[in-house]
Amino acid sequence: MLDTIALILVIIGGLNWGSIGIFQFDLVAWLFGGQSALISRIVYILVGLASVWSISLLFRDREKHDSDHYDSSEHYTHIPHA
Repeated sequence: MLDTIALILVIIGGLNWGSIGIFQFDLVAWLFGGQSALISRIVYILVGLASVWSISLLFRDREKHDSDHYDSSEHYTHIPHA
């Protein structure tokens, strides 16, 4: 669940940075009353924390996230990665 929230916030941050880079338009600041508005700062902080959390995704054991493959007798069947 936390991974999903972090992903959503990182996407929001990426889209906002894209709009700044392409259009020189800060969508978060525009929506919430400027860069120094409290809610804008909260959004920026949440996006920053989400990006730090997302760093952990790079270091997690890949097999934890692969779906488990079971045969009909419910024993784990290891399928090697190509």
